[in-house]
Amino acid sequence: MEHYSVDELQEARRAIASTCSKCEKALLKLRPGTPQHTLTVRRIRAFHIALALLDRELDQTL
Repeated sequence: MEHYSVDELQEARRAIASTCSKCEKALLKLRPGTPQHTLTVRRIRAFHIALALLDRELDQTL
């Protein structure tokens, strides 16, 4: 894995958290069972995984 600065990791975390929040708000307007709903649920799960990995990396660097 490439090495990123703490600032880069924090900025990436902020951007991903923001996008995740927007997806969570959009999910409320989507009908369960539709392809858009399924895709958004999967994106939110992926964002949560990315945030956890970023948090772990930031914990190790600080």
